[in-house]
Amino acid sequence: MSDLNFSSQIEMITLDQLVPDNHIYRKFMELWDLSEIKIELEKIEVEYDHKGYGIFRLFLCLLLQFMEDLSDRELSEAIASNNAFRWFCRFGLTEKTPNFRVFTDARKRIGTNKLSKIFNILRSQLKSKGYMNEVFTFIDASHLISKSTLWKERDKAIKKKYDKLNNEILPKIAKDKQAKFGCKGGNKFWYGFKKHISVDMQSGMINKVAITSAEVIDSKGMKHVIPDQGAAYGDKGYCDINAKKAAAKRNIHLAAVKKNNMIGKNKDRDKFYTKMRSPYERVFSKTNHRVRYKGIAKNQFTAFMEAMAHNLKRMVVLDEIYQT
Repeated sequence: MSDLNFSSQIEMITLDQLVPDNHIYRKFMELWDLSEIKIELEKIEVEYDHKGYGIFRLFLCLLLQFMEDLSDRELSEAIASNNAFRWFCRFGLTEKTPNFRVFTDARKRIGTNKLSKIFNILRSQLKSKGYMNEVFTFIDASHLISKSTLWKERDKAIKKKYDKLNNEILPKIAKDKQAKFGCKGGNKFWYGFKKHISVDMQSGMINKVAITSAEVIDSKGMKHVIPDQGAAYGDKGYCDINAKKAAAKRNIHLAAVKKNNMIGKNKDRDKFYTKMRSPYERVFSKTNHRVRYKGIAKNQFTAFMEAMAHNLKRMVVLDEIYQT
């Protein structure tokens, strides 16, 4: 029997080599300066039992969660098995990755106030790079459903002998004390919250976002997302005195469609306003109207993360357009 010669070869490879040069996550890193955000997060590093992962890396994990619309379990599995996820979140090729339970604590430790600062850092970068200028801004609001049925709450109300199940009674019997009934157009009702957004009409990026309980009408929620300058375009929900006061306080021009029975109604002008607004309503058409969490603060956290994910994806699209 002839001898067989076997040769073995060991090839050294890094995680960076396993992620394609044109991967979208690389574009995110190229277009977004993370240094200031890392410094902001490191301020709470000493207070956080991060199990060796680091709060900054966990923040990157959470950002991917909202980019890809993943549950905590799905996120944990993706980071463990997907090289691009590992690379983006700065985990080594053989390094242990977080269990899904870690992400709940990470969201709690970062908190809505800290995330608001991070969102503003990203927004400042967008402005400095010319992606956002607040000359023309589209403002709108959309519903967020906390629960689709309230049979248990109804039964509790009957047991406690309440005559009605309304926004005054709900906090006394519901698990989510901040969720309320909302109504739009006189015939659309839901239980939960409302998301108010302003979108920069130059770039299609989200400039500001705020969560309120569902009963807050659009014009009263406008004060939370009104731009710092320029003109704000809105639908008929922003043609009342609340919106006018909010616009006057910031010294911006309010371009809201007027209702048919209002004095000074100009159909041609309102058609123009509607035409100006329509391309930016796609930001709302892709919104998930089911909330994951209870309370305004946790859903505000979600809104900030979703807005950052949207803006980063939009940056990549605009960068490719500017380069052509």
